[in-house]
Amino acid sequence: MRVVSLGMLFASAVALTSFAQAADNAAGKAKAEICAGCHGDNGISQTENIPSLAGQLDQFIQWQLVFFRAGARKNEQMQPIVEQLSNEDIRNLGAYFASLPPFKGGKDDNPDLSEKGKQAAAGRRCASCHGDTFAGTKAVARIAGQREEDLVKALHDYKSGVRSGGAQAAMADVAYPLSDEEITALAHYLAHL
Repeated sequence: MRVVSLGMLFASAVALTSFAQAADNAAGKAKAEICAGCHGDNGISQTENIPSLAGQLDQFIQWQLVFFRAGARKNEQMQPIVEQLSNEDIRNLGAYFASLPPFKGGKDDNPDLSEKGKQAAAGRRCASCHGDTFAGTKAVARIAGQREEDLVKALHDYKSGVRSGGAQAAMADVAYPLSDEEITALAHYLAHL
């Protein structure tokens, strides 16, 4: 079964990278209407444990959709949606969400906790993959301004091995040694950037 999933994932990746077509933002916006129910209007989530997609990098969005579609990343709500997406839809959605302005973290109500989170980010070298401003690079997620509880959930999922599909090994290595206090502080810091 794993060979089949990896084969489907590889085929999807080849299909995504082999087309020279430019993405169509208007088509991506139209397709994204179904995403708004969970991920919010203009890609800004208002729902607990649902990430914002606005300002996420094009490649990151595309890869996550491929991982969901191939079954390498599992989510009951996403599965029936991504099964319907063509490679062109995935390209268009990636371009559309990347074109939107990202959510800027709100006023920091706990600067001491943010300072601890900043130290945890430096100690775990988060910037080496996510960039100095944590805006992501290529297929690595933008984590600056992301929903705080979603960051906590993602770090716990990586730490426990529940989350798979892309960057699993790197993120598991980073998240596993984090204490609950470090996870809370790191998520708070990143959410308020």
